[in-house]
This record gives sequence, C-alpha cells and structure tokens, in this order.
Amino acid sequence: MDFSTPPELEDLLSRAQELMEAEVYPLEASARQSFEEVLPAANEARERCKAAGLWAPQMPTEYGGMGLDFLPHAHMSELLGRSPLGHYIFGCQAPDAGNMEILHKFGTDEQKENWLRPLAAGKIRSCFSMTEPDRAGSNPTWMETTAVRDGDDLVINGRKWFTTGGHLADFAIVMAVTNPDAAPHMRASQIIVPTSNPGFHHIRRLSIMGDVGYGWQSHSEVAYEDCRVPANNLLGQEGFGFLIAQERLGPGRIHHCMRWLGICERSFDLMCERAARRMVAPNRPLGSQQAVQHWIAESRAEIDSARLMVYQAAWKIDREGTRAARNEISAIKFMVAGVLQKVVDRAIQVHGGLGMTDDTPLAWFFRHERAARIYDGPDEVHKSALARSILKKYGIELGSQGS
Repeated sequence: MDFSTPPELEDLLSRAQELMEAEVYPLEASARQSFEEVLPAANEARERCKAAGLWAPQMPTEYGGMGLDFLPHAHMSELLGRSPLGHYIFGCQAPDAGNMEILHKFGTDEQKENWLRPLAAGKIRSCFSMTEPDRAGSNPTWMETTAVRDGDDLVINGRKWFTTGGHLADFAIVMAVTNPDAAPHMRASQIIVPTSNPGFHHIRRLSIMGDVGYGWQSHSEVAYEDCRVPANNLLGQEGFGFLIAQERLGPGRIHHCMRWLGICERSFDLMCERAARRMVAPNRPLGSQQAVQHWIAESRAEIDSARLMVYQAAWKIDREGTRAARNEISAIKFMVAGVLQKVVDRAIQVHGGLGMTDDTPLAWFFRHERAARIYDGPDEVHKSALARSILKKYGIELGSQGS
C-alpha cells in the first residue's frame, strides 16, 4: 500500500496550487461578505480553470473532466478544500459532483445528454432532495414524499429541506417513495425534476448559524406539490433509490473527508501563524504558551492520522469497490469530522476575538462545517454501523437499529 505521490501527480497538484493562489484565494474575502456579488468573478475563474485543464477532476475526459482515479482525486480534493471556493471553481462541488456520478452510472443516454453533459460543463446547476423536515435524516428508508404513477407520468408530493444548492438550481434529483409495500430499502426511487416544473416550489433558503447564503452556497427548503414529470425521468430502476443513494454517498464521503482535511490544513496554518506572530507580552509570542503548543501538536498528529485513514479507504475503493470499503468509509466519516471540529475550534481559540469575525475564513469554516458530524449520516449512525460489522465476526447479529 503505497501512498507516495508520483511525479505526474505532484505536477498536477503544483498546477492546481498555482491556480488556487491566482484565482481562488483572492476572491475569499469578498465571498465571505456576499457570494452573490463575487459570483461573476468566480465564474470567470472557472473558465480559466477549464483552460488550464484542471476542470472536474472526478469526471471522465469524455465529459470534459480530468478522469482521475479515487486516490489522485483525494489529493486534489484536499488541496481545493483549503478554500470555501476551491471545489466550486474547479467544477467538483457538492451536490453537483455526486449528481454527476450517479447520472453517469445510472442515467439513460437521454438523461446524460440533457442533464449530465451541461452539468459537467458547469453550464447548469443541480440539487439533491432527500432529507425531510418531519423525518429522521438518519433513517433514509422512512420518508413521506411520494411519487405515484398516473399513466406515463409520476406525480410527486412532499417537502424536503437541506437541499444544498436548491436556490437557483436548474434541476433536482429527488428521493420519493414509489413502492410503499416493498421492503424498506426498495421503496424509494430517484427522479429528475426540472426546477421550472410548476409543481416544484423553492420555499426558502435556510439560515445556517445566521448565514442564508446564495445560490450554490446555500441550503433550501423545497416543496413538491402535484409535481408531474414523465416516468422516464426515473434515474435507474424503480425502487432502487436507496441503493443509488448509497452509491452516491460512499464516494461522496471520501470527497467530503478530503475537503475537510484541506480545511484542517488551512486552519492549522492560520493557527500556527497566529501563534508565531501574536505577542502576549513584549518578545513573548502566543506560541510560547504550553496550551497552544499542545493544540498544535495534537492537531498535527490528528490531521496526519486522519489523512492516512482516508487514503486507505480510497485505495480500497479503487481496487475493490465502494461496497467492500463500507467499514472504512464509516470510520473516516466520523473520524475526520471530529478532527475537523477540534482543529477549527483550536484555531479560533488561538485567534481570540479575531477568530469570531469574518476577517479570516475560520468563522465561515465553523459555521458551515459543524454539520460535518450530521450530514451524510451522523457520527452515531456510522459508529453503530461499524461496530455491528465488527461484532458480526464475533457471532453477534444486530439489526440496523441495534435490535
């Protein structure tokens, strides 16, 4: 198991770093004040990213991407994660990246032409509607939203929230119950819904610790009210929505973890710079305090340990597939999310009052990434899933609710 970076990957990362410094970091301060105002400049930067051959690292070359395998993409994702704008400008932002992957794997030729190709090119945006306000997000087999057949159509009714990027998106992929009498994991389907459909209603952007965001950088509540779409808008087979979601979320968790490691490294750098430059007395830097030294040492050890766990999971996915790496994916999801929270919190503490402001990216990271321990499966679900899998080898069979 060799995680060294070959020369061609080092060159790629160097080119990506140069573009980050030239195009991404200069936009951050303005974006923290208003993503809407910085959007024209960000979209111009996206075009320069395409011209540099660094666009959509996760997508096949036939769709204009770089066609990177999982482990090289993991390296790239960590680099891009150092800025809240990195993944957007490089064309691999959630939820579009995950939607591209499932459209590529499960979409019909017509769906790929109509939705995947323009999405991969960055010409349109998408959102993913799964979580519901009145159902536990930790149990995705139990949802109220339904899609009922009516001739050659499906009629969707239900309410979703935390639909990331729902504001001004061009289409949604919605999870809805199509087979209520089937086994729990075979009840739901995934359906493509253009947001121009008269039955699709954008209710509001959710305020995340006081920040409602804009466009891609926001989360929405949406309603489907007698939303009628052709039955051929089904993505994959009817009743396979949960299985497709798992295909989407497995790789997506790797992407998130590497992005989180990028956030950790950026926060770590800011913490160390502050510790070295901030004086608590004449000729006495903040870094001379033992508590600060311990935070730096603990953060370094935790980040490096978490990174190796993610590399190992990505390595296994590349060789054996997502299903074989389920335990590793569960482990990194709660491990890296926990490290992220600790490192960002320490960095804010070292910055003192400055850390609470938007003069650095730390407050933005804290505000928007606290949810890392909740979305795509809360910590507690992943810990239980991993423990059940381990205990099975010892003769203990536990159901999904631990019964």
